[in-house]
Amino acid sequence: MQEIVIGDAPLDRHQVVQVARHRARIALSPAALERIDASRAVVDALASDVRPHYGISTGFGALANTAIAPADRTRLQQSLIRSHAASSGPEVEAEVVRGLMLLRLQTLATGRTGARRATVELYAAMLNAGIHPVVGEHGSLGCSGDLAPLSHMALAAMGEGTVRVEDELLDAAEALRRAGLEPVVLAEKEGLALINGTDGMLAMLCMALADLDRLLDTADLAAAMSVEGLLGTDAPFAAELMALRPHAGQATSAAQIAALLAGSPIVASHKGPEDTRVQDAYSLRCAPQVHGAARDTAAHAERVGAVELASAIDNPVVLPDGRVVSNGNFHGAPIAAVLDFLAIAIADVASMSERRTDRFLDPARSYGLPPFLAHDPGVDSGLMIAQYTQAAIVSELKRLAVPASVDSIPSSAMQEDHVSMGWGAARKLRRAIDGLERVLAIEVMTAARGIELRDDAAGERTGAAIATIREDVPGIGPDRLLADDIERTRALVASGALLAAAGIHHDGGNA
Repeated sequence: MQEIVIGDAPLDRHQVVQVARHRARIALSPAALERIDASRAVVDALASDVRPHYGISTGFGALANTAIAPADRTRLQQSLIRSHAASSGPEVEAEVVRGLMLLRLQTLATGRTGARRATVELYAAMLNAGIHPVVGEHGSLGCSGDLAPLSHMALAAMGEGTVRVEDELLDAAEALRRAGLEPVVLAEKEGLALINGTDGMLAMLCMALADLDRLLDTADLAAAMSVEGLLGTDAPFAAELMALRPHAGQATSAAQIAALLAGSPIVASHKGPEDTRVQDAYSLRCAPQVHGAARDTAAHAERVGAVELASAIDNPVVLPDGRVVSNGNFHGAPIAAVLDFLAIAIADVASMSERRTDRFLDPARSYGLPPFLAHDPGVDSGLMIAQYTQAAIVSELKRLAVPASVDSIPSSAMQEDHVSMGWGAARKLRRAIDGLERVLAIEVMTAARGIELRDDAAGERTGAAIATIREDVPGIGPDRLLADDIERTRALVASGALLAAAGIHHDGGNA
């Protein structure tokens, strides 16, 4: 895997995923190191100024008017990190921790924070050595950045706290020693430079967009299989109809569903005058509209993420003319809003998927299929309870779609009196993506069985997807442990193998 250089150009979200999820190595560019040295020289000059400068010779937050004597400034930085490393709850996933570290490192490399070269190089070395600070799920308000999670990063760089190296929990000092690294003693301004950023929520946005690349294509595949298995028509997906309402995402999904159904003997079998149905149910006919809305939402989130990836977020910042200026760029509102927007779109896509699944199981609406697609209805329950599982997940997805970003609880003695809750929006989005993956897996598993119960064959591409499912999941037969079938199908969705079989090529949503 190619080494990713930080400092010559903003990272894109694919590079973030490569480092966070696939552990690509990173390096700092010479230009970045020069910028770091230049901005540090500005901070060093201000440290000796008799006038107060926030974060350099003063306290933090509501204590910004408290002057700090030079002899106490190292202790000030250490105290900041120790007190702010206050997360709680389940351990955050390693890929999120890596993304958090990487994006803070990218901001440090802009030379706008005043951090020292040695501190920045230590962060890069920790990332390459796979030293991942343990971060609890709760603690960030998404304003003044992801303070608590980022403080755990800085604490580890100081040689304190707990880290994870592969599956082993270690004291940070021991992990650094094993990697041949020396802990840092923070100087003026560095505490703020290491913790004032939107890096955690941005990292989770990057990974969510990668996962949605895969899952929205999977939703199109699932819809095509359901149209086929429920004897639907491909007529509503025509390009001329999409042109009447030219949303980009809608056109993409419609074209993909139509291509997946092209040449299907099942679809062709009921195109004649003997088919008396005027139009299909909404969950079949309107799939491009719902999936397309989610695609357009993701595209908007992508644009917001790209701006954030090109940003240098700290408070105060060192400007090119040497001024050190306080600002509000650490507020997570832009990211929080799109994280919530994506959760809404996911809930809608999953809700439609569950409705298509339910049609297969109801003999009044499945056009000749046995109840619940059971082998021996009455003795066997077939896929009855798979739809219950879908319904339970969809219900949770609707709860997760309630925006986090509309909430705010003041902090820091009312100095920080409006916060974004963007970290919480990102955490619930990760759970929503997991739920969508499971809902879609149940739909494709159900549609595969429904198609196989028809007299006519599936189309080439949907048939290839069914064949891939059958390599791991048996077809119709007496009832068996259904949880295993669901999990095996979910694994095929997660890996991208199902899409590849249908001729839709991804890397499993991982880049």
